[in-house]
Amino acid sequence: MSLQEQWIAFLTILHKEIKRFTRIWIQTLLPPAITMILYFVIFGKLIGSRIGDMGGFSYIEFVAPGLIMMAVITNAYANVSSSFFSAKFQRSIEELLVSPTPNYIILLGYVMGGVARGVAVGLIVTIMSLFFADLHIHHWFTTLFIVLMTSILFSIAGFINAIYANTFDDVSIIPTFVLTPLTYFGGVFYSINLLPEFWQQVSVLNPILHMVNAFRYGMLGISDLHIGMALVGLTVFVVILFVIALHLLKTGKRLRA
Repeated sequence: MSLQEQWIAFLTILHKEIKRFTRIWIQTLLPPAITMILYFVIFGKLIGSRIGDMGGFSYIEFVAPGLIMMAVITNAYANVSSSFFSAKFQRSIEELLVSPTPNYIILLGYVMGGVARGVAVGLIVTIMSLFFADLHIHHWFTTLFIVLMTSILFSIAGFINAIYANTFDDVSIIPTFVLTPLTYFGGVFYSINLLPEFWQQVSVLNPILHMVNAFRYGMLGISDLHIGMALVGLTVFVVILFVIALHLLKTGKRLRA
């Protein structure tokens, strides 16, 4: 395929993915916004008023970046895992695999569709958070880089999950038993400096903790961890998962009957 044909193929897949989640926006975009509003009301207004300041900011300002990042992670992951598994379940993905479309174009199309939903929901949650907290961007590059790379990372992870999944129940296993615990223990609602030394060391092994802290630094200018390590580590993870997903596509593992 020529570069122009590859570009058209990429835009076609991306357009399909964006149209898919915008067509049912009541199920894909509205629920995360409502959920985050509840988080802001409960943890920000009710509980936050009793906790007081954290890291030099009000509690609601402290948790706002973590809630935004949580929305980006879950929606980027969910979009690709459900969409690609549906195509796999309906056997429509086989037609795409036997076409001249390069595997990396297929992967990029689905991944950027997940990025689009993750960023869209993140933007909606950010707008909602402005009604509860006075937020300002401290470092634009860090903020945008973390949002983009995090949504790419979890979109690829959702893609790999969809490849290995055999049923729709398998698609929900990772978000339920892996992503949710890692997110809640990822420093969204607290600073790890409040933990005993041992649990601080254990928490550092949680990759989501680094993403949340890097994003919090981008918005508020505070972090419990080294930002440079988070940026480099996130980039390395994206490259590794991209290579793995591309290899799975090339081999056709669990994709062809």
